[in-house]
Amino acid sequence: MSTRPLSAPLLDAALVGISLLDVWAHVDASEPLRMACALAASFALLPRRRLPLLTFLLTLPSVLLSDAVFAALAALYTLASLTRRRTLLAVCAVAFTLSDMTSLPSPDFDFSTPSTFVTLGYTAATAAAPVFLGQLVQARRDLSLRLAEISRARDHERQLTAQTVLAKERTALAREMHDVVSHQVSLIAVQAGVLQVGSRDADVRQAAATIRRLSVQTLDELRHMVSVLRASGGRPTELIPQPSLADIPQLVDNSGIEAELHTDLSGSLPPPVQRAIYRTIQEALTNVRKHAPGAKATVRVRHEDTTLRVTVTNTAPTRPALPLPSAHYGLVGLRQRAELLGGTVTCGPTADGGYQLCLELPADGGEQRVWP
Repeated sequence: MSTRPLSAPLLDAALVGISLLDVWAHVDASEPLRMACALAASFALLPRRRLPLLTFLLTLPSVLLSDAVFAALAALYTLASLTRRRTLLAVCAVAFTLSDMTSLPSPDFDFSTPSTFVTLGYTAATAAAPVFLGQLVQARRDLSLRLAEISRARDHERQLTAQTVLAKERTALAREMHDVVSHQVSLIAVQAGVLQVGSRDADVRQAAATIRRLSVQTLDELRHMVSVLRASGGRPTELIPQPSLADIPQLVDNSGIEAELHTDLSGSLPPPVQRAIYRTIQEALTNVRKHAPGAKATVRVRHEDTTLRVTVTNTAPTRPALPLPSAHYGLVGLRQRAELLGGTVTCGPTADGGYQLCLELPADGGEQRVWP
């Protein structure tokens, strides 16, 4: 954070004070004209940043009439640090040199003696010093601004590079999902349809119908996800349609396991809360189907005071679970989703050998981030 608004007035006051000391040291109080010009030059430094050229011109009479030159040198430095007109700076430096060498009211230019040229060189060097210093400060300021612009440009370039790499990765992922996963799920749906038609066992036909229906739903979701991934780089694509409380009964009925639903919630909850409840039940039922074959599940969704409580409890499995691939990210994602809404997810085994997952959310749904 810049401190210039606070330090600039103090610096101006310090310059005025030093200039007044210069006046006290070089101007006799018995000479009112010179004293007035010197004092005017000192206080003219106050608006030096807003009116640098006018400030310098107001300090020249003090240089012409007295030896109090500090105010003029400060004004010349300010002008050099703010203007880019080199010709103007040269003229001002020459004006200071001639004014400092002139002794009004009786000017004396005697170029017949070497001392005059020595004085001229010394005075010209004195005038050139604040000009060069001011130009150096201006160049440093321009360089800092240029470096800041380069830094911003590099940051922007890195962001564009990262976005380009991400877009390529998402495109490759979409291609793999379309060419590999979708193809395999399509084969599952076809084989399930063949089994549904060709089997004489009612239970087998029902299981095949369930597999076929779930495969078709998975294909639809995969196609939508592929379209979302391929839309990277364009406008944000909404993951639609979003599940809500109204979709929970269908989710439970199509879970492929024996499950009961007990709920007293309405559809007036915020959409992120409804999605969190739906995804929690979906993940819990999927885990029951994968890890507890033959178990029965009970889903309870309750509104208790200021808390929404969702529990999914399953009985002990009746047969061994098949070894299925799992990345173990499901529960982690549920906990993160719940934390973003101000809630918690707990889970663990029950006394009868089953398992229970519990989601608790505040009823007001303190949303911090929208999850799909």
